[in-house]
Amino acid sequence: MAMKDKFRLFPIFLLCLIPAAGLLANIRLPHILGNNMVLQQQSKASLWGWGDPGEKIIVSATWSQNLDSTITDSDGKWKIKINTPTAGGPYSITLKAWNTLQLENILIGEVWVCSGQSNMEWSSYNGNQQILDEMPNCTNNKIRLFHIPRTTADYPQDNCEGQWETCSPNTLKGFSAIGYFFGKKLEKELGVPIGLIMTAWGGTPVEVWTPKTVIENHAVMKEAAQQLAPTPWGPVEPGLTFNAMISPITHFEIAGAIWYQGESNTGTAYAYRKTFGAMIQSWRQIWKKNFPFYYVQIAPYNYGNKNIGALLREQQTQTLALDNTGIVVITDLVDDINNIHPANKIDVAVRLANLALGKTYGKNIAGIESPAFNHFEIKNNELHLYFDHAPNGLFIKGKAASEFYIAGEDRVFLPATVKVLQDRVILKNKMIRKPVAARFGFSNTAMPNLFSREGLPVCPFRTDDWELDTGPVNN
Repeated sequence: MAMKDKFRLFPIFLLCLIPAAGLLANIRLPHILGNNMVLQQQSKASLWGWGDPGEKIIVSATWSQNLDSTITDSDGKWKIKINTPTAGGPYSITLKAWNTLQLENILIGEVWVCSGQSNMEWSSYNGNQQILDEMPNCTNNKIRLFHIPRTTADYPQDNCEGQWETCSPNTLKGFSAIGYFFGKKLEKELGVPIGLIMTAWGGTPVEVWTPKTVIENHAVMKEAAQQLAPTPWGPVEPGLTFNAMISPITHFEIAGAIWYQGESNTGTAYAYRKTFGAMIQSWRQIWKKNFPFYYVQIAPYNYGNKNIGALLREQQTQTLALDNTGIVVITDLVDDINNIHPANKIDVAVRLANLALGKTYGKNIAGIESPAFNHFEIKNNELHLYFDHAPNGLFIKGKAASEFYIAGEDRVFLPATVKVLQDRVILKNKMIRKPVAARFGFSNTAMPNLFSREGLPVCPFRTDDWELDTGPVNN
């Protein structure tokens, strides 16, 4: 090769060592990080995404004079935490690397995940009249919505579809009615921006919202999962919606979660406490935060098999053994036991919000928890029942108490006569000389009428653990 040819090649060689602008990867963000989002106040909020390996990213936010920076790892992934102030806004965030990303109209406030199955998913698209009536006047710049569409994945994902939107008649279409009314109550009472992340899918069992490894590594949960029959309306395999609809947001800082689900697990109610509890704990472990988790007890409904709804509610009540949880009882909010989707979503949401306001935010609200059975005493031929969360006593709505039954050692339950005192309920039946067990509202469709003085229904319960018939109702 001639000397002059070598010199012609030398500049080309140098150019090969210099990255061309078109070859550098722009930094990218997951969809959960975007314009109009709400970041959790007074937290270390995570920002994360992808870029070129070794690329430096400088982050600035208009609420702070500080500059934060990070460098993408060998896989091109990056993550940084920034301190957020008290509630307020709007603010913007600038991320500068090879390219520059600008996130606008950001609010700082309280962020809640709204998850479960169809009763959480129920929206204007399902013709819920309460949300339809609300929509013309729902515009509120301090409520922001992020709706994750139904999707599944075999492995945990780091991104999902969706975008943050300011609440308006158009953006509220298809969004959870319970989630919205919950957020509306919080925004009104706290006076801070509220971010709501809806991730729900009608007809799904709890197993699909739980990491697959959690189910497979526990004999009882694995057995119950194997009994779930395939359905045409949604997945039943463990982990599928967790992977696609929960995993992508687990870096996003939240205040807590609300949940309405359980109807699709009535066939395997015996395992629900274990799986539901494991789901809650797994979410908290992945989020690295013991956030509050408030959930709705399934409503009275005419299931095809005996007692399966009552058993599922019992398992939901027992899940309260987990710390930082709360349950909303809705036995009084159903107008049709043949409709698995009760129309009243506002009162359900308000009760969830009151739990959050009282237990999470320390607001002095009377009667945020339904009275719950604590213990009983046998005195002569009577059963004396004692309750938690009834500081001002209990009362019967109507002329006579309903759905109280007692049994003797023969395990035959008969209706009880009921006397309500300030601190207890006394049951007896003249046919039973030595009562040993009581049940209250313990059936699929029971809508009993014992309430706290603050107006919340007493949680259904039984004092025994005897085996129940779960066969078809027409047997």
